[in-house]
Amino acid sequence: MLSPKSTEIVRATLPAVGGAIGEITPLFYDKMFAERPDLLRDLFNRGNQANGSQRQALAGAIAAFATALVEHPDVRPDAMLSRIAHKHAALGVTAEQYELVRRHLFAAIAEVLGEAVTPEVAAAWDEVYWLMANALIALEARLYEDAGVPAGEVFVPCRVVARHRETADVATFEIRPLDGRELPAGRPGQYVSVRVELPDGARQIRQYSLSGWPDDALRFSVKRVPGDPAGEVSNHLHDHVDVGAVLRVSLPFGDVVLADGDRPVVLVSAGIGCTPMVGMLAHLAATGSTRRVIAVHADRSEADHAFREDVRRLVEKLPDAEAHVWYERPEGEWPAERTGYADLSAIDVPADAVVYLCGPLPFMRAARAQLLAAGVAAADLHYEVFGPDLWLGADA
Repeated sequence: MLSPKSTEIVRATLPAVGGAIGEITPLFYDKMFAERPDLLRDLFNRGNQANGSQRQALAGAIAAFATALVEHPDVRPDAMLSRIAHKHAALGVTAEQYELVRRHLFAAIAEVLGEAVTPEVAAAWDEVYWLMANALIALEARLYEDAGVPAGEVFVPCRVVARHRETADVATFEIRPLDGRELPAGRPGQYVSVRVELPDGARQIRQYSLSGWPDDALRFSVKRVPGDPAGEVSNHLHDHVDVGAVLRVSLPFGDVVLADGDRPVVLVSAGIGCTPMVGMLAHLAATGSTRRVIAVHADRSEADHAFREDVRRLVEKLPDAEAHVWYERPEGEWPAERTGYADLSAIDVPADAVVYLCGPLPFMRAARAQLLAAGVAAADLHYEVFGPDLWLGADA
């Protein structure tokens, strides 16, 4: 909880800090990477740094946390913190890095806002920062403890034991640890971080949902992303990683997981957002679930629809399941009412359903609005976000 004095100062200065955050965050990153260029090379997504989206995301997370503190002082934004903590744990972030961030962030704030940053203002925002940082440090420590590893030691050398082509742009990789240990299977909906060494020596990391658990292996699927550096890791995996290759892969993390129980489940995805949904469907089928299951997917066309046959097969295995698919540009004969964007208002969604969404943010926002209109409670809508907008996934 933010102290009363700091609450008033933060409330009064939030518009100024928020208005200048577009200047503060680039300066912060420039300062930090000048001291620690290895962080840009080996930890941060340099594609997102190049296009500025990661910088906007940091600003959004800090502003959202500060706003929550002053508007709801008795309620900690645990959903947002849990989302970020899982992402950090999957990257191997450690407590020591938070002081580095604080030092350069506050130097940037002071440089941009100048005399407006009085000692009182600096102290109030320092309190905001450490409330957020210490909460994350504690959550991440618990995640490392639960995983049975020292803080930050989450990467395991793994061999690619199989590779499958799902579509022209999507490939699936199956991996097992080199030392023969068993990786935690992870919960349906979780993801792993994959670190690859690129031709320039950088060791870039990206996160991919688990799409299945075949023969004691972990399976993740990757969509090729055009552009460099935006798609440098996905392109490297597609072009240079085949059976027998070795990758460093993290233990599974992620807080958007399939809940136990017997309530109806609705899985809503678009594009490569189908990967965690396939993992959830596979788990439901493997455990003989009798829950009502509704799978909804939107894609550009049949040729672009990864796991199309897998979903059909898994839905057929479940006693009370159905699938609904929309294509923007269908090939051949296709129902007109299922052409274009997904329309969830056309589906009978149980009001007591637990819903999981994954896909582009505009798609998830539209789907969420339709589901709320159908009577689904906001608390029962869970969505996974990858990339620099991850903190938005915990915001209704």
